[in-house]
Amino acid sequence: MSPYVLLIISMSLFLGTSLTLFSNHWLMAWMGLEINTLAIIPMMTYPNHPRSTEAAIKYFLTQATASMMIMFAIIHNAWMTNEWTIFQISNQTASILMTLALAMKLGLAPFHFWVPEVTQGIPLSSGMILLTWQKIAPTSLLYQISPTLNMKILIILAFLSTMLGGWGGLNQTHLRKILAYSSIAHMGWMTIIVLINPSLTLLNLLIYIIATLTLFLMLNFTSITKIKSLSNLWNKSTPMTMAILLTLLSLGGLPPLTGFMPKWLILQELVSNNNIIMAILMAMSALLNLFFYMRIIYTSTLTMFPTTNNSKLQWPYPQTKTINIIPTLTIISSLLLPLSPMFITLV
Repeated sequence: MSPYVLLIISMSLFLGTSLTLFSNHWLMAWMGLEINTLAIIPMMTYPNHPRSTEAAIKYFLTQATASMMIMFAIIHNAWMTNEWTIFQISNQTASILMTLALAMKLGLAPFHFWVPEVTQGIPLSSGMILLTWQKIAPTSLLYQISPTLNMKILIILAFLSTMLGGWGGLNQTHLRKILAYSSIAHMGWMTIIVLINPSLTLLNLLIYIIATLTLFLMLNFTSITKIKSLSNLWNKSTPMTMAILLTLLSLGGLPPLTGFMPKWLILQELVSNNNIIMAILMAMSALLNLFFYMRIIYTSTLTMFPTTNNSKLQWPYPQTKTINIIPTLTIISSLLLPLSPMFITLV
């Protein structure tokens, strides 16, 4: 892709997210979501391939449907209340429509079917943007209008997302699909707490983005897209194998890694608000995610490649991909748990 085209697309992505984040008028926020959707489609279809074209069409149709529902909810709310500000959704029909539309944008169950298919059909770099940056704008809207949303619908969506995100990833062999189901489960964790403590939603989103970004960068650096390809990585780059292991365990929420912090705080908040049953169910659903992360870890660190490989020397091609940011992101996504008291005071 031309650097100028890439610059324009990157600026459009940044502009779309910024518009949604900083606007207090519904039309401006909607325009930001549309710019975001249209900007990432050229990145999805490069390099041109039938799978990437199919994924881009699926993504466009899903996001266009969600945008139509958002616009309908905005107009209905404005018609009933004469208010265009984001903080005012006092109409119940508009609130339900907005909840469902944002669930479709975020890929919450049962509107999650597009996420694994789209992520599988596009390159790793585009998948990284889709599962990290593209979640910011809809989550910010969810955060801002959380007091006016329907709690029962949100709890159902969140619980279904955590369970189906865990079940769906169990029998997958492609890493992009596994990360897509991981995204669905993490979105469920963010949604369950948005009505009780919205600040925890932002904390969870931040840690999720850092860990997923780290994992995608490492997979992109090693050009690995399947679990079976990981089994030979220890022979090429042992430090990279260890970094992938740490990041996967952190994404699974295993103590004493960073990913344990948001899950711990969310469960604590649910218990303190007398949602003990939901806290138990959410904790059990986290075990499903941890299981398919452990499958990847077992393949990458505890098994050997099935063919004899006596040489650890690689062909002397110059490495064009940079890894400067990967060590820093690995440390952040794995070793921030001791800073939990600071985050607790912030939230």
